[in-house]
This record gives sequence, C-alpha cells and structure tokens, in this order.
Amino acid sequence: MKTILITGATSGIGLEAAVILAREGHRVVLVGRDEAKTRRSVDEVKQRSEQSNVESLLCDFSSLDSIRALAGAYRAKYDRLDVLINNAGTVNNERGLTKDGFERTWAVNHLGYFLLTNLLLDLLVKSAPARIVVVASRGHYRGTMDLEDPGFEKGGYSIMGAYTRSKLANVMMTRSLARRLAGKGVTANSLHPGAVRTNIWTGAPGWSQPFLAVLKRLFMISPEEGGRTLSYLATSPEVEGKTGLYFNDNREQECGALAKDEALGERLWAKSAEWVRL
Repeated sequence: MKTILITGATSGIGLEAAVILAREGHRVVLVGRDEAKTRRSVDEVKQRSEQSNVESLLCDFSSLDSIRALAGAYRAKYDRLDVLINNAGTVNNERGLTKDGFERTWAVNHLGYFLLTNLLLDLLVKSAPARIVVVASRGHYRGTMDLEDPGFEKGGYSIMGAYTRSKLANVMMTRSLARRLAGKGVTANSLHPGAVRTNIWTGAPGWSQPFLAVLKRLFMISPEEGGRTLSYLATSPEVEGKTGLYFNDNREQECGALAKDEALGERLWAKSAEWVRL
C-alpha cells in the first residue's frame, strides 16, 4: 500500500485519480481548498472506491503560507510519502495578483508545485522508491519564458499566454527535479492528461464559453479518462524507474525545445527558490 498525496483532488481528474488509486488499495490524501467541498469529495471517493483509507488536508495554492502549512500538516500526520501528484491548477481571464504579489496563474500552477515538492522532498527520498507526478499540458509547446517578468507585469498578458508559460515551467521543473534526484530512488515525470472536460476553463472569457462547450462535447475526454493518466504514472509498474520524461496518453513523448534547455531550467529553479524564499 502506497501513501499518495493529490493536490486539486476535489473535482475533475484529481478526484477521478483518487477514486482509481483508492480502489487499488492505496492510502489517498486529497488536498482541497474548501473544507465542505473537500469533505464531500472524501465521502465520494470512499463510496465509489469502496475503500475507507481516504483522508484530506486543506490548502489554498495561491498562498505560499498556506502551502507551507499544508507541508507541515502532512508531516505531522504521516511518516511517509510514496507518490506526490501535483495537479492543482487555475486559469485567469484577467491578470491578477496573489497576496504574495505573484500573477495568479504563475503562482498556483508553478510556484505552488515547486514549493510543495521541495518542502516534501526529503520525505519522498526517505520513502523511496517514490514518485513525483506533475500535471503539465501539451500547451507547454507554445509557452514562452521570461524570468525577468514571469507574470506579464510589463504587458502582453493573455489567458493562454499565462497558462502555457506555467505549463512550460511544470515540464522544466520536472526535468530539473529528475536531475537532482538521480540515484535517490525518486522519479519525477510530467504529463499531458488529455483535453479533459473539467471546470478549469470557467475562468476563460464569457465570449469563449459557447465555443468551449462545443469543444467539450465533441472533442474532450471525460475526467475519468484523464484520471487514468495520473494513476498510470503514479503506480504503474511500466514506468518504474523512468524519470525526467513527458507523457501523453500514457506514452513517452518528446517535450518542447524550450523545456529541454537545461541552462534555462536551472535559472528557473534558482529564481523559483528565490521567489518562494526557500
């Protein structure tokens, strides 16, 4: 039995992955932002999986203090971490700042992953063999990276520009993690879960919602199908020992050229550590 922590686990692919992993007999810890919704999600996972080893913790991933509190709460309750699934995510039609002063998409989708992973890294190493799963997107191929202005403060903000930049950061961070964890028994891989019918795009402009509704109906996969891509990287013996890779539809795929720039990846790592005050 593995102990698995899943962020963004109260809906969509995170919730579906939790059901699959609980059904496999693992202890699953769901992370949500809203207490009542998280409690309902725990009950749903228990009911659907017919397993009772499902628990939860709370975190607002737009707050660095909340992420630190989550890491502390996890350590106080659990003595091992076999799989960390970084899945919490957001998109924002308009540029806005968190209370820490970071653009919201960048803060939640990248800095949140980076800080939580680093705060729990020694526990993952202690629990080896362990895995880190990072939910990225094929949008990373179109992402740009400006480490002097990651949050588009100087202009040029768009919902997709911010999203694809954060997803590029996810892939770059994962590859940097894999290099740092070489020989320590912890693997780190990122994935595109597929174009999934979830609520993440409710933050898109109102004019785009009818178009998105058609896309969801005709071309997007179900959250259940997306959840299986997370659970595959979390527990499948087929990926045992594989690290630093990008997966699409449960298959290894070449990541984008910028994502493979190791020098840029190291600069991103150093800047991220500075931003989150590691």
